[in-house]
Parts: sequence; C-alpha cells; structure tokens
Amino acid sequence: MANPNIVNVSTINGITDIQELNTTYSTGLVANSASSGKVYKINSIVCTNKGSSDTTVRISYYDGSNDRFVAYNTSVPQGTVLIVTDKNSAFYLTEGHSIRGGAAANSLIDCVISYEDIS
Repeated sequence: MANPNIVNVSTINGITDIQELNTTYSTGLVANSASSGKVYKINSIVCTNKGSSDTTVRISYYDGSNDRFVAYNTSVPQGTVLIVTDKNSAFYLTEGHSIRGGAAANSLIDCVISYEDIS
C-alpha cells in the first residue's frame, strides 16, 4: 500500500455517499481499496437522527486491522444532526483503509459523507 503523492494531481472528483446506519458497527461507509493509486480527502461526516427516539453512533477510521474512532457512542437525540467532522477538520483516507460505522438502533440514522477522490 502506497501513499499516493498528491502534489501532481491529475483528477479531483467530489463525491457524496449517503447510508442508513444499522447496528453492525463495522458497516463500510467509504472504502479506498489497496493499490487504488488514490487518496480520499474526507471533508465532512454528518449523521442525522430521523427517528422518534434517541440513539448513539460510532464512526471509525479502519486501518485494515483496527478501528480508530472519530466518534464513539456519541449521542444523537431524535430530530438532531451530529457533525462528526467538517472541512475544518478534514482528514485523508489512504489506500487499504476505510470509514466504518453503525448506530445503537437500526434505521434511525442517515450518514452523509462528502469527500474528494484524488488521483
């Protein structure tokens, strides 16, 4: 797994992925495959509780062996939005790594991830 040099970038594509979280905390939300030749700049992760009860979420940076949590059992009351990260705290997702997540209750949380695919 290389860490692509982003000085001589040829392409930057903006992407937004949306997923409804379930109780499997290791659900893949964004994955940068090994040997992709790309790096993803994660600009924002926003979780919205669309349900009628409070719940918690976990969002992690998975390095291929371990989950390193960006949010761990963070409360998202009903009808609210949790900004896990925004453009001011953007980070890079390198080859072979992924963003994973889940919620304490099924089908209450929509997770929106906005990122740049850089190659």
